[in-house]
Amino acid sequence: MSSTNRRVLPGFSLSLGYTMLYLSLLVLIPLAVCFLKAADLSFGEFWTAVWNPRAVAAYKLTFFASLTAAAINVVLGLIVAWTLVRYEFPGRHILDSLVDIPFALPTAVAGIVYAKLYMDEGPLGQFLVPLGIKGAHSVFGIVLVLVFTGFPFVVRTVQPVLEDLDKEVEEASAVLGGNRWQTFYRVIMPVLIPPALTGFTLAFARAIGEYGSVVFISGNKAFETEIAPMLIANRLEENAYAEAAAVAVVLLVFSFALLVVINLLERWSKRHAN
Repeated sequence: MSSTNRRVLPGFSLSLGYTMLYLSLLVLIPLAVCFLKAADLSFGEFWTAVWNPRAVAAYKLTFFASLTAAAINVVLGLIVAWTLVRYEFPGRHILDSLVDIPFALPTAVAGIVYAKLYMDEGPLGQFLVPLGIKGAHSVFGIVLVLVFTGFPFVVRTVQPVLEDLDKEVEEASAVLGGNRWQTFYRVIMPVLIPPALTGFTLAFARAIGEYGSVVFISGNKAFETEIAPMLIANRLEENAYAEAAAVAVVLLVFSFALLVVINLLERWSKRHAN
């Protein structure tokens, strides 16, 4: 049986070889070089580079903004995916196409646009700043652009699941006396949790490494609006390549650990949904 399953895909050995080649050239080797570059530092130098007050502040802001943006995207993505799948209205296909704009638009362009909109004299900033809502050069602005860049991941992950969801199950729940909330909570939500977690993971991973959109709206203020990718870029501009690699290693390890935890939660939710 196992031998048959391995031969379901013709050319398995060749396909596996291409897969390993791809992973080695584009993922494993560059990551290994990053670790090797960081290894040029002594332990004391490495610790000083990755755990100084400026670096710690950048880590905190990076993960806070990324987790916040990913959580917001889960809520918005579920609502948008539900609307696109469950309702027919004029312009639905246009709206569906607009969801993918963050994939096609260069993130630097998005950063410039958001910075212009939310600066003190901008079209939106001139009304929000007097209310105490500062978009440009603030944590709020960073979260805003990270929501923009990660939004499509949740919609495109949840949307196919909603399309395949059998409406007869919902009708059976109604026949058995369940109201709308009970049907959503007990029938629909358990099915949506795994794809929602997947979308959250993708949006979070996208936000962790985002640089182009953030650099224009954050202001790059150390201890305030400097995220970890920007700290790495600043270290590179200072020709401190080993220190930049060290910060990248810490960011990679933290990110990988969080992604492992989220993936475990996703598998747990799938088992309980089944």
